[in-house]
Amino acid sequence: MTPRPPGKPGPDRSASPASPPSRNGGISMQKLSLEALARQHLARATTSATGRSSQTVHGGHERVLRQTLIALRSGSVLAEHENPGEATVLVLRGRIRLVGEDAAWDGMAGDLIVVPDARHSVEAVEDAALVLTVAKTL
Repeated sequence: MTPRPPGKPGPDRSASPASPPSRNGGISMQKLSLEALARQHLARATTSATGRSSQTVHGGHERVLRQTLIALRSGSVLAEHENPGEATVLVLRGRIRLVGEDAAWDGMAGDLIVVPDARHSVEAVEDAALVLTVAKTL
């Protein structure tokens, strides 16, 4: 094996090439860069008329678990809405405020907020990217 010059990234060794991809409910293992997606969607959100951009990164309407990356331009609001099931918000970048009926929670990069089982809204205090995880009730 030849040495790699300093600062040059090597190959991704997070999964063994000799191992077949694992299966979970018919879905093969996948790896996503949330950092790269956050950068991409924050760029879109800052130029969007709505001030937001999103992408489902796992799951969908036919699955119980759904994870969506959401980017919000500073000052943008996800209007008040019902909680569709058990949910959390993981803040990747920036700052947000989750406002419920009786309280508000501020979150910054690295914070995990459990979404209340009540109507709530999300405000971007500054440009922010978050991962919304929802386990829909059946």
